[in-house]
Amino acid sequence: MTQAEQRGGSRRALVTGASRGIGAAVATRLSHAGHRVALSSRGGAGELAEKLGGADIRADVSTADGVEAAVSAAEEGLGGSVEILVNCAGITNDGLLARMQDEDWEDLLATNLTSVMRTSRRVLRGMMKARWGRIVNVGSVVGAIGNPGQTAYAATKAGIVGFSKALAKEVASRKITVNVVAPGYIETDMTSALSEAQRAVALSQVAMGRFGEPHEVAGAVAYLVSEEASYVSGSVLTVDGGMGAG
Repeated sequence: MTQAEQRGGSRRALVTGASRGIGAAVATRLSHAGHRVALSSRGGAGELAEKLGGADIRADVSTADGVEAAVSAAEEGLGGSVEILVNCAGITNDGLLARMQDEDWEDLLATNLTSVMRTSRRVLRGMMKARWGRIVNVGSVVGAIGNPGQTAYAATKAGIVGFSKALAKEVASRKITVNVVAPGYIETDMTSALSEAQRAVALSQVAMGRFGEPHEVAGAVAYLVSEEASYVSGSVLTVDGGMGAG
């Protein structure tokens, strides 16, 4: 038994979008904190899941069947209901609204927002019965300040905030907290695809003059799922180097 388990701090956690970037950093941080972690992604988490000794789940949470498969596999792999849910799964498809196709909008909604609703709804069964739970949804500072060419992405991330605040009030009496972590520019596959000119423009918006690291977002998530954050719910913790300040 780990020290975390002896303190009663070991919980069963499901992280979606866990194969890379912020999701991988979150899964790693929670595992190192002593939690039992199930890692879900479309292609599976492979070596990372093996390294962490976690459940490796291949599921597409943009669909109802995929959400059910992910949560059911997590329950089986972890030996019980999910106590901590961290929704990291997300995509972007940048482009001007005038050129956006309906299917692009629908894909972003399904992956970034509807998946959050479905996974949260599914894990609430066990959380409400246990009268304890933590849900952390990864949003984006773009959901608060907007960004040209990201109307759909910004809409989904703003939707996560409204959803989380409302759900926080619904489940507070059962000692379940629901919060949002809103990153700014983080060194991930998404930002690595930017050209040098695009990176320069992006950095000009960040007060600290650098992109964040996935582990810095994971640290915020780790706090929100901890006992120290038991009185924090319906909040948005922004991790953006001052990008959204003012």
